[in-house]
Amino acid sequence: MSRAPLGNAPSEEGPNRPLATPDRTLYMIGNAHLDPVWLWPWQEGYAEARATFASAIARMEEYPDFVFTCDQMVLLSWVEESDPELFERIRERVAQGRWVNTGGWWVEPDCNLPMGESFVRQGLYGQRYLQSRFGRPATVGMNVDPFGHSASLPQILRGQGLSSYVFLRPGPHEAELPATVFWWEAPDGSRVLAYRIPYEYGSPPGPVDAQTEKSLAALDRGMDEAMVFYGVGNHGGGPTRANLDSIHRFDAMGSFGRLRLAGPQEFVDAVLARGPESLAALPVHRADLQHHAAGCYSAHSGIKAWQRRAQHAVLVAERWAAVVALQAGVPYPREELGRAWRQVLFNQFHDVLPGSAIETAYDDARDQLGEATAIAKRLLVRAHNVLARQVDVPFVAGSQPVLVFNPHPWAVSTDVDLNYGVQPLGVRVVDDAGQAVLAQPTAQTSTTNDRGRGAVVFRADVPALGYRLYRLVPALPVVPVPAWSAGPPEPLTVTETVLENSLVTVAVDPETGWISSYRDRRSGVDLVAGTDPATHTQICADATDTWGHRVVSYAWPGEPMALRRVVVREAGPLRGRVRIERTWGSSTLVEELLLEHDSQVLRVEVTLDWHEPGHLLKLRFPTALTGPRATFEIPFGHLERPVDGAEQPAQSWVDLTGVVDGRPVGLSVVAVGKHGWDVSPGDGPAPGPSIGMTAVRSPVYAWHDPQPLADDGCYRYQDQGEQRFRYELVPHAGDWRSADPTRRAAVLGGGVRAMVESSHPGPLPPLHSFADDGGGAVMVTAFKGSEDPPTGAGASPGTEDLIVRAVETTGRPASARIHLPVADRVLEEEFAPHQIRTFRVPADPSLPVTEVDLVEWALPLP
Repeated sequence: MSRAPLGNAPSEEGPNRPLATPDRTLYMIGNAHLDPVWLWPWQEGYAEARATFASAIARMEEYPDFVFTCDQMVLLSWVEESDPELFERIRERVAQGRWVNTGGWWVEPDCNLPMGESFVRQGLYGQRYLQSRFGRPATVGMNVDPFGHSASLPQILRGQGLSSYVFLRPGPHEAELPATVFWWEAPDGSRVLAYRIPYEYGSPPGPVDAQTEKSLAALDRGMDEAMVFYGVGNHGGGPTRANLDSIHRFDAMGSFGRLRLAGPQEFVDAVLARGPESLAALPVHRADLQHHAAGCYSAHSGIKAWQRRAQHAVLVAERWAAVVALQAGVPYPREELGRAWRQVLFNQFHDVLPGSAIETAYDDARDQLGEATAIAKRLLVRAHNVLARQVDVPFVAGSQPVLVFNPHPWAVSTDVDLNYGVQPLGVRVVDDAGQAVLAQPTAQTSTTNDRGRGAVVFRADVPALGYRLYRLVPALPVVPVPAWSAGPPEPLTVTETVLENSLVTVAVDPETGWISSYRDRRSGVDLVAGTDPATHTQICADATDTWGHRVVSYAWPGEPMALRRVVVREAGPLRGRVRIERTWGSSTLVEELLLEHDSQVLRVEVTLDWHEPGHLLKLRFPTALTGPRATFEIPFGHLERPVDGAEQPAQSWVDLTGVVDGRPVGLSVVAVGKHGWDVSPGDGPAPGPSIGMTAVRSPVYAWHDPQPLADDGCYRYQDQGEQRFRYELVPHAGDWRSADPTRRAAVLGGGVRAMVESSHPGPLPPLHSFADDGGGAVMVTAFKGSEDPPTGAGASPGTEDLIVRAVETTGRPASARIHLPVADRVLEEEFAPHQIRTFRVPADPSLPVTEVDLVEWALPLP
């Protein structure tokens, strides 16, 4: 039964508006922002989605002109599986144009921290869900509540069919943007029409006059068209009768102009209808949209680590699943991978991944991301075993075959740690040709009285997305060992105060346990000469809330941790390892410095046992640079930012480049699962310019300023206990591109896998590559089965079309030659700076490779 509106229904031609009505049109966007997790668990969000959507459908029956805007496709999927009748009513309203699905992503994620491929998958699963259920994808991107937006998003949005973007944060008090409506341009030149919501995305349940007035006050002067969002939100709810009655009343009164119940696309169409000259006059913003809630880059270390692990695991699993689908006809596990990806995407929600939800939400997040990782591991192990049984592994008396699998589409040279048994005198390692491989004993993962067990670390050189056969042989020459496969090892010196090879000398200060000299032995340049190693660890009180509201910088003065001891744990010939232990208060920090015999890179393995509520720890990397420039990795790209100490988000690496002794040099710090960084000038917390990593901060769970903490309150603090992570210090000669930090981060986050194998005949050789991007400027980021059935009549039964996505990583034009032996194809393509391109490789060899968008749909005709 329809409810009679008070006054005329909103329209352009409302006959009863006063002549003095302001000459503007406000598009009233009815919505119900629903955080599926925040101050409540996801189970409550699940039920609220059903209640909110039922309310929206009821309002449509009462108000014939009411239009409801819905984003976050996970909510629709919940209603579809729990209330099919309600879902069918939603489908009817979508067909009428009164239920508008927008955003096109699975959830509103944190828009800084996920990997670039995760943003692609948000649209892949979101847009395909909309197309399959409603026959139409979204056209407007919408992330109203996330705490910042990466500069690369316009390219991703355009690749998903989303030509405009609606957001709220950062607000006018946090970032000065050129206008309410502007072109937002990614580094590759892609643009979307962006709209910053002028006030809030939701409203109280009563009349909308205050919401409208505050929105108008925040608009640019002279705007004659704008969107005003209304409807009860956060815990769902949606537009109320009082909301809608007041809109009709104020429209009839002419209070604010013409009020039109609409979806976002109507507003976008109105802007586009102004014509080319008007659109060309809109200002252009060529940067990210920051900052809001800088503490969320580092809050809750656990969720950051679980997310990175799960993202790497699922990406790697789909690569190997695609390989064995094409190579061995194993059915591509599309449904299993989809389930894993949806768990990953859901837990990128902007109150989960940033660390701002209640504590119990992270029990669920751990379990859900564990499910995704477990699915990926099962698929990976199956694929590796399918391949391993096909490798020709001749029997060699006294040896243990080991297959090393490289998950990356470029060749990798890396150290492999492997535990073994039944070898009381230790082992040596040989490659597939029987030549000696550099190896040394290392610590076991078990502590038993089994004298036959041990552990070895050896250098493996593995082809791109492929494998290589190695063998463990007894330390006594039961099996003859010919010459070194890669030449004799370089000399390596390891003491408590020095790690040195032919490339670098790293001196460790005996008072602080940190680096006092990092000298390039070829050029003589010392990257950290004259710096204070005591500034490496900085602990300070942190009274900011969980989000870090109003925080500009965490580069605060702090106390150093006290050195407890330094221990040499490994001393070559492959690598040196020095263990440094520190304490502060009730906490301990262990950093193990590893230097390989032929590398200038220092890898650091960290174990932090933290018990300091309301404090934070910065790990700082001081340098001797002058004229510093800072570069931060962002999803699918990089961005230069000021050297000003501001807390910034980063993917996996930050670089500081400048001059030492007249020579251009630099330092890249590559890390896994740490996203809060600063680059500070020499007058900051260290005497020279430095990179600061926020290793841990421990606010109260879900504490939102301005609510004060009671002096006698009992609270739960984040990040109490042990965590582990790794980082690398990568010096270079003045161009971070030569350090290849993006690929280094991928290998650090997801290494090779060693698999003990039996001897047997097989058709595959002892080393093989299935795909190779050449290791240059263009990096393959996705290698997977298509979401659609194979094309062409010539596809073999059970095979899959292949999806290959690559991105230009250096910011310069590049040519790519991507070898796909598994599909008997070679892709030769040109890439513009920062460009992302996706290719569909048909299983039918008679069909050509075609380029597709990020949803794996055909590109529009030029």
